[in-house]
Amino acid sequence: MKYFYLITLIPILLLNVNCSDQKKSPELHWAAIVNPFFTQDNQPIDFASITADHVSEAVVTIEKLTNEALAKIIAIKEEDRNFENTMQAYDGLFANYAAIASPIYLMAYTHPDSTIRNHAQEANTSLSQYGNEISLNEDLYQAIRSYSSHAEDDQLKGYQRKFLTETIIEFERNGFALSKANRDQLKTIKDELAVISDQFSENIAAEDDFLEVDAADMDGLPNDYQEAHKQADGTYRIDLSYPSYGPFMKYSNSESARKALFIKYQNRAAPENLEVLQRLLEKRREMANLLGYYSYSAYLLEDRMAQDPATVWEFEEKLKKDLLAKTQLDVAELQAAKESNGGNSDQVKSWERSYYFNLLLKEKYELDVEEVKQYFVLDDVIKGLFDLTKMLFDLEYKEIAEPSVWQEDVRMFEVYQEGKLKGIFYLDLHPRANKYNHAACFGIINGRSIPKGYQIPMASLVCNFPEATSEKPALMPHGEVETFFHEFGHVLHQMLTTTELYAQSGTNVARDFVEAPSQIFENWAWDYDVLKNFSRHYETGEVLPKLLFDKMLAAKKVGSGMSATGQVFLGTYDLTLHDQFDPNSGKTTTDVLRSVQNEVLPYPYIEGTYFQSAFGHLDGYGSSYYGYLWSLVYAQDMFSVFTENGILDKTTGLRYRDIILARGSSEKAINLVKEFLGRAPNNEAFLRELGLEEDG
Repeated sequence: MKYFYLITLIPILLLNVNCSDQKKSPELHWAAIVNPFFTQDNQPIDFASITADHVSEAVVTIEKLTNEALAKIIAIKEEDRNFENTMQAYDGLFANYAAIASPIYLMAYTHPDSTIRNHAQEANTSLSQYGNEISLNEDLYQAIRSYSSHAEDDQLKGYQRKFLTETIIEFERNGFALSKANRDQLKTIKDELAVISDQFSENIAAEDDFLEVDAADMDGLPNDYQEAHKQADGTYRIDLSYPSYGPFMKYSNSESARKALFIKYQNRAAPENLEVLQRLLEKRREMANLLGYYSYSAYLLEDRMAQDPATVWEFEEKLKKDLLAKTQLDVAELQAAKESNGGNSDQVKSWERSYYFNLLLKEKYELDVEEVKQYFVLDDVIKGLFDLTKMLFDLEYKEIAEPSVWQEDVRMFEVYQEGKLKGIFYLDLHPRANKYNHAACFGIINGRSIPKGYQIPMASLVCNFPEATSEKPALMPHGEVETFFHEFGHVLHQMLTTTELYAQSGTNVARDFVEAPSQIFENWAWDYDVLKNFSRHYETGEVLPKLLFDKMLAAKKVGSGMSATGQVFLGTYDLTLHDQFDPNSGKTTTDVLRSVQNEVLPYPYIEGTYFQSAFGHLDGYGSSYYGYLWSLVYAQDMFSVFTENGILDKTTGLRYRDIILARGSSEKAINLVKEFLGRAPNNEAFLRELGLEEDG
């Protein structure tokens, strides 16, 4: 997953308490609370001191404070209502709520103490259910409707009118066109969904299966990998985290071991999550039908850039056709690599793709990814990333010595712009037991205006990059460098916000646009002028040779058709489950998986595998996975401005910072894109990047 969105905890658009006539706002209450989750004056959370009791106490306290803030908003007389005491107070209510819910969510997926993690998981469910109560609070809805009925357009700024309009719409999407009995039923469904959603994620996080192999099965793997996985008895333990799984599938010469590991990987969280997913889909469909929508996709996409399932189906179908020829070339090229390396003429199997793809790069394109890795030391990559953003966006970074963090390896940084503190972020970069096992940006506190000035944003980048060994520093395959750049794009989106309202700040944008600011940033990981500034061989200090980079660039589009088609498959499977699948029909999610995979992908479904059980995006990104490719169209189009003006052009960088990153969702995403481009967007740059010709 590229970005972790707090959709399950905060089900509606949210905003801030900044009311001069409210003497006791939630901000003022916090000073008396002795709990590390409750901070003020832009101070970071004292993560190191958190206990399980703190988690439970924080939930009780924030719900109490939120109830007080709600009562004050509701009690205002109709003639006394204004944007500040109603809408901005509503924004602040949820901003404070999220400032507690978000770090608790982070602790549930990263804290090494199982007691704290378990309490945080329970808190996630409680907070989500409480959010459902607010989304169905009729008195609050009527208070906002009351203000809306006499709010004059000429009295509101554009972002204020947008927020008011979207809030009314969201309340109505949450059931206020329904009878009281149906609203109560809706709340029950949403509460059940909160529990089911948490269970789905917990089962994935709790996966601890592994494959035990002997020395023969490790043939082909790098020495540092072998050293990291060797057990006292001389065998090797290969767990299912990606830093273990990915290299094994790429380098192990043992087909039988690769197949065994692949089967285990495809069955993570199975069979438990098969039943959980079925219930998740049932409840989502039930909720959508109750609200008057024919499918969950129809409900969910209404407020996205795409707006409806038909648009997404058209997008996926057209892309599948556009990719067909390139995908077929990729398959043939991979098949040839298999046969030239002594493999039989049978179609390349799923557990062979990564292995033969690596041999293809090494033999035909003369690219050894292990050689490339020697030039990317993690600390050098971090410094290079910081230097790049200084050049483009005028930023400075300061690492905090001995920070208060949830695990000793976590690092903390302050971000400055023109000498002013802009934000704080954490880097939790290495795998450990029971930690979130992909790469994602977790929000902690969003930026917004507060009575004392501006609340600086805080976030954490959670990854699973390889650690240093006794012989080598932490070395990154270039693909993980690209991932780091991608995720840091999310961090920048959070850090550089300038919006007045919480609901419109940072990554609180349309879900099918949220990936664009991270996807665009991947492009700088493919520019030699950027890479040569920080790519140094870990032993010799030699800069990444231009010849080696040229090989990387030549190989970049190898398999691009298969890769993009894989994204179409994931988006189509997700959309099918949420738009065309009736979970009460007798069919299963596995039946759908088999059908979609055999239709979209060039390799067939393997019986006895249940990929969907660990497809975490089906939870937080349900009916939204298409957004990765959808937003990539906009990302590549925006990057074309940099290629025209110079990839390191600061003027373009500052325009991008101030138009796209700073303004969040204070304006519609499409309008911000058009302003930055100076024209209507198109897909030409997107197709070129995939190695395709634009078809007009």
